[in-house]
Amino acid sequence: MTARTTAPLGMPCWADLWTSDVEGARRFYAELFGWEPLEPSAEFGGYFMFARDGAPVCGGMGDMGDMRANDRWKVYLCTDDAGRTAAEVAKRGGAVIGEVGAVADLGSQVVFTDPAGAALGAWQPGTFQGFSALGEPGAPSWFELMTDDYEGSMAFYKGVFGWSHSMVGDTDDFRYAVVEDAAGGQYAGVMDAARHLPPGEGAQWFVYWGVEEVERTGAEVVRLGGSVREGPMDTPYGRMIFAVDPMGAYFNLHQPNE
Repeated sequence: MTARTTAPLGMPCWADLWTSDVEGARRFYAELFGWEPLEPSAEFGGYFMFARDGAPVCGGMGDMGDMRANDRWKVYLCTDDAGRTAAEVAKRGGAVIGEVGAVADLGSQVVFTDPAGAALGAWQPGTFQGFSALGEPGAPSWFELMTDDYEGSMAFYKGVFGWSHSMVGDTDDFRYAVVEDAAGGQYAGVMDAARHLPPGEGAQWFVYWGVEEVERTGAEVVRLGGSVREGPMDTPYGRMIFAVDPMGAYFNLHQPNE
């Protein structure tokens, strides 16, 4: 379990859900994880946060005018200069969506896609640092990029965010890198997933949420109107379920080994 005041540069610091059913998502995740859905902010177009033990754990947003929600979770990586990050994204083959924007005094953000098409954001903290808990029930447990262009993706993130990594497997059947910060902390993985992505799905980031009992939480997903697309499965890192919320957004459940 980890508590922090700020994320290391280049590492995940926030996640939010772009959902086609705001009220449905607020009910579903509140019941599933025990989160408190905070009031939407009119100042920020209806953006809202979920709180866990009184602290923000993730955010949510509905349709934005003519832009319809795609029912996906989006991961944000920490940066010390959102403008410079946007320039590096464009320089290295990604696509910046919109403009770099200040969010009051909370920080600045840029949303983009990497060269393989995975959507994510970068967050430059101001007064808001992002989530503070990791590896606890109801908090982020792991982040993972599944990409059908492994070499290109690794080169992109290394160039934009200065990533370093270690290899867990490096064969055509299983190629997986673990992303590390300067102190050796591990926060995310990158999988060569050309053979493993869901049908019709391109490269994308996934959030794993920590749970105490993965089978019980998986059953709750189904009871609340979502579905389980794979699992439970045992791995060297714990038991996992790949799930889908009632609106179609993918998310993962992770019960760590004791």
